Amino acid sequence: MKMRVAAIIPAFNEAETIAGVVETAMRSPLVDEVIVVSDGSTDCTAEAARQAGAQVFDLPTQSGKGSALRHGVTWTDAPIVLFLDADLRGLREEHLESLLSPVLSGSRQMNIGLRDRGKFSRFLGPRLPLVSGERALLRTIFEMVPDEHLKGYMVEASLNFACRSHGLVYGSVFMSGVKIRTKFQKVGWKAFPQYARMWWQVLKAFWVVRLAYASGKVNELTSKVKRKEL
Repeated sequence: MKMRVAAIIPAFNEAETIAGVVETAMRSPLVDEVIVVSDGSTDCTAEAARQAGAQVFDLPTQSGKGSALRHGVTWTDAPIVLFLDADLRGLREEHLESLLSPVLSGSRQMNIGLRDRGKFSRFLGPRLPLVSGERALLRTIFEMVPDEHLKGYMVEASLNFACRSHGLVYGSVFMSGVKIRTKFQKVGWKAFPQYARMWWQVLKAFWVVRLAYASGKVNELTSKVKRKEL
């Protein structure tokens, strides 16, 4: 019997693209429910997601991506969760199948989708830090992430290190044709400092999380998650 899958989509002011992401997830025979967490959006994100068929939880204030994911996981009892960014373009059902199939079959406990960033992305993607928001995983892996690692870009890094520290199998899959609505398309020239801050935060997050796992601090925080639950 197939394990239930919940697609969880955190979104902040993504009214332009959210419906397409929701509709693709709704069409997938592998996805049982679609949850959108509108993270304090001030545009029509929540309404667009609701009209596309998603369950929508509209948070009154912006709490950050990690916290929005936590809300989404809390609102479902599905043993497998599929995280999707709300600003994806070109997402198709076969992309979701390639993400979910290894987790559903048990060959991987987490599978990360690599977006199409151009000519060399298929080669370079797996060799760079795996910080993509597109990932299918056992919910128990997400439950290992301590609240202090839900800030900024730490959640993706912490999920990776949680798998490593518990000997779980994870990998990546290339998602041909899947792109995002870039920051330049959203805010124009203001994207330059935003990208600079983003990559600084990504690098900082990986070092902070790496040190936390190396010191054993995170393993103490997550000791209540038993290996048998995986």
